[in-house]
Amino acid sequence: MNVYKWYYLSRWLYLHHVPVLPFIIKALIRILWAAVIPYQADIGKGSFLGYQGLGIVIHKRCVLGENCHISQNVTLGGTSGYWEVSKLGNDVHVGAGANIIGPVTIGDHCIIGAGAVVITDLPANAVAVGVPAKVVKIRDDEQQN
Repeated sequence: MNVYKWYYLSRWLYLHHVPVLPFIIKALIRILWAAVIPYQADIGKGSFLGYQGLGIVIHKRCVLGENCHISQNVTLGGTSGYWEVSKLGNDVHVGAGANIIGPVTIGDHCIIGAGAVVITDLPANAVAVGVPAKVVKIRDDEQQN
């Protein structure tokens, strides 16, 4: 059983108002995989957490679209002073060690390079790298396949 299935079980229990079990599963995820994947976060179907979610930290109000690929040691979260947190579109690939912080919206089909720090919104089909992350390319339909 992988970490996404554990998350999905805790999310299902949370949405069906089962009291203590989601918290216990969240704690087990923290112990077994050194990851913070809260049941309150909305992670879309088909998403993949690389290396069993090793080192991934997701804020509880984050929204991830469907079929996202989140590599190890990625942080998706907020920043002090803002209630809003990161939102990822569908089919987003986030490289290892990247940080997406603050009220940032990532468009569909984006690629974020390893180690990038995203602090501004990214349009759909963008490829972003660097600290702070900058869009280096907008992919067309042929490059997405």
